[in-house]
Amino acid sequence: MTADMNRIGWMTVAILAGRLIFAAIFIMAVSFKLMDINSTASYIAAAGFPLPKILAWLAALLELALIACFLTGVYFSEAALLAAAYVLFLGFAFHGPSHWAGNQAEFGFFVDHFSFIAGLLFAAAYGPGRVLAMQRGWIRPEV
Repeated sequence: MTADMNRIGWMTVAILAGRLIFAAIFIMAVSFKLMDINSTASYIAAAGFPLPKILAWLAALLELALIACFLTGVYFSEAALLAAAYVLFLGFAFHGPSHWAGNQAEFGFFVDHFSFIAGLLFAAAYGPGRVLAMQRGWIRPEV
C-alpha cells in the first residue's frame, strides 16, 4: 500500500466518522424535541422568543434536514454552514452572556458551541468526501 493510498484511506474514514458524529448530535437533539415538543417550546419561551411551539417544530424540521444532508452528502457544505449559523445562534440565545451571571457553567456550554462550529466550518470547506456522498450542492469544495 502506498503512502498516498494509506492517506486517502485514513481521510475517508475520518470524514465518514465526522459526518456520523454530526448526524448523531442532531439525531439526539431532534429526538429530545420530538419526545417532548412542549418542553422544548417551554425552553424557547423562557428565553423570550415568540411562538415557541412553532419555533420548536421548525427547529426539529431543520435538524431533520441537517441529518439527511450529513448522512447522504447532499448539499453537505451548505448544510454544514447552516448548522454552524444555527449552533452560533443557539449558543448566544440559550447560553450567552446574559446567562453567565446566574450560572457559570453556562459559559462552558457557550464556549463548547464554538468547537462544534469550528468542526462544521472545516467540514463545509472540505465537503462530504468521496465515499457515501451524493455530490450535489451549490458550493463546490476544492479537495
